[in-house]
Amino acid sequence: MKELKQISVIGMGLLGGSVSLAILRCLPGVRVVGYSHRPATRKKAKSLGAAHKIVDDIPKSVTATDLVIVATPICAFQQTFKAIKDSLPDGCIVTDVGSTKVLPHRWAAETLPATVYYVGSHPIAGSEQRGIEFASDNLFDQAHCVLTRTAKTDVGAIRTLKKFWSSLGCSVNVMEAGEHDRILANVSHTPHVVAAALINANRTDELKLAGKGFADTSRIASGPPNIWADVLLTNAANVSRSIDRVINELSKLQGAIDKGKKKRIEKLLEHARQKRSAMLKYKVDRRELIS
Repeated sequence: MKELKQISVIGMGLLGGSVSLAILRCLPGVRVVGYSHRPATRKKAKSLGAAHKIVDDIPKSVTATDLVIVATPICAFQQTFKAIKDSLPDGCIVTDVGSTKVLPHRWAAETLPATVYYVGSHPIAGSEQRGIEFASDNLFDQAHCVLTRTAKTDVGAIRTLKKFWSSLGCSVNVMEAGEHDRILANVSHTPHVVAAALINANRTDELKLAGKGFADTSRIASGPPNIWADVLLTNAANVSRSIDRVINELSKLQGAIDKGKKKRIEKLLEHARQKRSAMLKYKVDRRELIS
């Protein structure tokens, strides 16, 4: 298993900053180098002590590193890989914190040198906030992290990343990149679409009468549009199929409501209630949620 002496974090927003701070807390012997192309972000990162060193040169940020964590918007991954590829040490591991994985694996295979190892990482943590000022060193406590692989992914690199994310507080699963994108379309990406649609289906003056339930249901619609546009576009086929599934379920309820079929409505609602109760019990039992 590769010993990590230096980790480079590219992109110092909410996730990148949180990764950096978590490393400082959980892996005190590891040197952290942070990179951001924005002067304001570098200034905030330095004031927060988010890394041992904050730099403005992306190739120099990785020249002596053992692990690179790309925490930029997903559609910037390919350009980031191109910017660092000639400066990566042999044997270095490259990963990311993006919400989709098939395209990043393809971009890494096309761009990164054969002397480094790419593994996809998706720590399922965060919030609707953005920016390093919202970063937290305990963001990954009790969180899931999915590592993604292809047939060519190095087993040793996966072992190293399993140990790394576990040390930050995550429970780690490994799956194929395509499976990850299919599942996350259903449980993460499409819910964001639905929340946005729910908000957009109401006039601004009507929303003033919304209660806590509406606010809870639509919370994720507050996420950064540029980040979420990248997520949806890099997992378009899966998201489109998932939207169709939601439309189908809405149509079932709509049909029962139109025809006044109370028992049918109750059955559909009860089915959802039971499935959600089972999900919450699972999360509470695993201490991912507090009852």
